[in-house]
Amino acid sequence: MSATSYGWLVLAFPLAGMLIIAFGWRVLPGRLPGWIGTAAISLSFLASIGALLELLDQPEEERELVDSAWTYAATGNFNVDLAILVDPLSVFMCLVVSGVSSLIHLYSVAYMRGDRGYSRYFAYLNFFVFSMLLLVLAANFVILIIGWAFVGAASYLLISFWYRRETAVKAGIKAFVINVIGDVGLVVAAFLILDKLGSLDFLTVFGEADKLSVSNDATLVAACLLLLVGAFAKSAQLPLHTWLPDAMEGPTPVSALIHAATMVTAGVYLIARTHSLFEIAPTAADIGAIIGCATLLFAGTVALAVTDLKRVIAYSTISQIGYMVMGVSMAAYSAGLFHLMTHAFFKALLFMGAGSVIGAMAGIQDMDRMSGFRRAMPFTFVTFTIGALSLAGFPLTAGWFSKDEIIAFGIHRGGLYAVLAVLGYVGAFLTAFYSFRMVFRVFFGETAPEARELEAGHIAHGEPMNPMTGEPEDTDVGFPGPEHYVAEREWPMKAAMAPLALLSIVGGYVAVPGLTDVLEKFLEPTFQDTRIHSVPSDSAEWLGLAVGGVISIIGIGLAWWVYIREPGTATRVRERYARVHAFLVNKWYFDELYEAMFVRPVATIGGFSKRVIETDFVQGTIVGGATGVVRVGSSFARAIQTGYLRAYALLLLLGVAALTLYFLINSS
Repeated sequence: MSATSYGWLVLAFPLAGMLIIAFGWRVLPGRLPGWIGTAAISLSFLASIGALLELLDQPEEERELVDSAWTYAATGNFNVDLAILVDPLSVFMCLVVSGVSSLIHLYSVAYMRGDRGYSRYFAYLNFFVFSMLLLVLAANFVILIIGWAFVGAASYLLISFWYRRETAVKAGIKAFVINVIGDVGLVVAAFLILDKLGSLDFLTVFGEADKLSVSNDATLVAACLLLLVGAFAKSAQLPLHTWLPDAMEGPTPVSALIHAATMVTAGVYLIARTHSLFEIAPTAADIGAIIGCATLLFAGTVALAVTDLKRVIAYSTISQIGYMVMGVSMAAYSAGLFHLMTHAFFKALLFMGAGSVIGAMAGIQDMDRMSGFRRAMPFTFVTFTIGALSLAGFPLTAGWFSKDEIIAFGIHRGGLYAVLAVLGYVGAFLTAFYSFRMVFRVFFGETAPEARELEAGHIAHGEPMNPMTGEPEDTDVGFPGPEHYVAEREWPMKAAMAPLALLSIVGGYVAVPGLTDVLEKFLEPTFQDTRIHSVPSDSAEWLGLAVGGVISIIGIGLAWWVYIREPGTATRVRERYARVHAFLVNKWYFDELYEAMFVRPVATIGGFSKRVIETDFVQGTIVGGATGVVRVGSSFARAIQTGYLRAYALLLLLGVAALTLYFLINSS
């Protein structure tokens, strides 16, 4: 089979899984829908491996293969095909997306077992993965936009999966609305690119862009800025980031899928895919790098203060995506994608570990209620700690190699990028601290009642409630199920977490400076047209890794001192700097700002329009006036229907007289 044939199979398997579960769930017994969904994504991963092997058989200059199923739209000389592009970048993304997603599906088989919406969940999950794979395999902007919109729709369905929980529904709507803003930016950018370069096919567009000698052409700068709007909305970068923490309202495996394998990585992919455009619009690229850096610092500070376990991990995702955006915007393409890959491993692992702990806590997500789970949950403790070490960039872990490669590239380029790289080290320190803030608060300290109950052989069960509001809930369809599951007791959860823990350690060895360059060599055909060829030396990269490793150790050490050595320190700091703490806990008041600037004014205008324009003017004046006229006319018609012949004769004579008078006046 050809590489493109495997590419179509990559799409076909999750689509088939979705359709089988969606239409056959009534006759599928027990937990079979979960296994069908997991098998579909696993087969997609195997097809991705097949595409990889076939692509490696091609000469490097021929590793851009396009295959069209049919013409999607045609008018005049303009054609758009339903086509896929199989090249190193798309295959790399398919491997990451399908590989990590298959493990998340496996984890979900156990984690969602007690939920009444089990089949619906796996249908949505397969649709989500299909949408992301369509996005990364698209050969033109039209198919990319279709996949982009599908991803947004799937995220809405999964974030608001527990649709009888009000906070979940609001979070889903919020995510959908913000992502639609990005969709509009992407669509308008496509129109500008079509106007400037005459095509929407990727290879044609990039070929035409390479011929341009003018830098910062106004149209292309505008197009790239609009591409950034799409990327920032999907990847939760400032100022379009507020949906992602609220997306934690969905089931925990959904959080893992959004953060590790789908959705938030789409923005990074988009910038990497359109790198030819950004290189001839360096102003837009610089803006992307600056916002990526600002985002990683912002999210890192918030993660220091929030106490919801899943939201701490969510803000760490926003921060780590900031590193990736900064990397691909400054032309460190392989480094940014390398971090995308390693981040998928340790972030999925962290969410799975968090899900296990939350299961042991009977659904409670507040770290203030958690402590001492180290002995009760040894497997979860070890794997979660490995994920935290990789997130913190601890030496020899996957995150250490990937994150510090981005920073080393920025220092090498100098100028603005060197400043951003130094700020990246500040973010790395924050990351190390809040990573082990989670570890020390959840797994160390005095044993929580739920941990003691688990040590005694029982999983805690509490009254069903919304963990965000404390409101009592049901366990019927549309709410979380009554049962809770932990990795220590569920082999599918263990089987999913163990490979991710291993990859979080060894995944970085595909790009060790001076020793291995497997990933960079593989991606080279995609980025061979780059105009920026300057890369740091091996010694410079190792120096950057050494600095990053020291910063990581210092951050972890400070967390140990604050939460283990001197456990009252955090409380004293919080009380002394209460305003700063409130500022961080309230996420820099972005939600309140948007509420004041956009939500309330629009709601006020909407209320006025409904009350005055719709009710008073349209219904009262236009509709009511017209009906009034008809009513008066009808009353008059009824009044003259007397039944007397002489009355009708009189009306006839009056009518004839009126017409005669009219014609006499007009003839004079």
